[in-house]
Amino acid sequence: MKQSIQWQIAEVKAIKQETLTVKTFTLTIPVWVQHRAGQHYDVRLTAPDGYQAQRSYSIASEPERTGEIDLTVERLDDGEVSPYLHDVLVPGDRIELRGPLGGYFVWDTTLGGPLLLIAGGSGIVPLMAMVRHRVAQRSDIPTRLLYSVRTPEDVIYAKELSGLSEQHTRLDVIYTFTRQAPPNWRGYARRIDEMMLREVLQSLESKPRIYICGPTALVEVAANTLAGIGIDAESIRTERFGPTGGR
Repeated sequence: MKQSIQWQIAEVKAIKQETLTVKTFTLTIPVWVQHRAGQHYDVRLTAPDGYQAQRSYSIASEPERTGEIDLTVERLDDGEVSPYLHDVLVPGDRIELRGPLGGYFVWDTTLGGPLLLIAGGSGIVPLMAMVRHRVAQRSDIPTRLLYSVRTPEDVIYAKELSGLSEQHTRLDVIYTFTRQAPPNWRGYARRIDEMMLREVLQSLESKPRIYICGPTALVEVAANTLAGIGIDAESIRTERFGPTGGR
């Protein structure tokens, strides 16, 4: 796929509060290029004195949407870009970006499945693009999402994920809460481990395609554990970021 790597000015169409620390920014792209689920855009800020800060953010929207993209961003107190996006940006503002970028951590329905998606915190973002792409294509590829979050309030896209899992067959969403589970919760309430991964894999056919995104520690544990129980390393794609679970 040909990628656009030129910087361009996008306009903020809408901003949605996902959680207390996470927002989704819908951006209108002048020179729109269809992305693949799992790709990202670079966002660049330039101060009046010429100082520049740049960060990469995964695309949350499905490739089937034209002319615009969603970037879901977690606010990091010590970040150079995310506080500006969260605290300053309003609809109608303009922002410099380039993309789509990345060709390793991508999936589309032509690659087939079954599909196992493992997310930690805001690592759900590129995986959500894959889920939305699957839905847009009306695919019935067996898909299972294992989403590790600290508390119920930290679940990004909570309402949408709930609706998708109820409306679409062969699409399962499984949560594990690492700090506080909902009242009367009977699901997982611990960090991802071998037993959990074995149980999640049980209902999927053999040789699933696996995508893991989240903090470095979670990604390494999940990938190493899967390899240890016999999953072919070539079937596992990973994307990781800092220990806070954001960028």
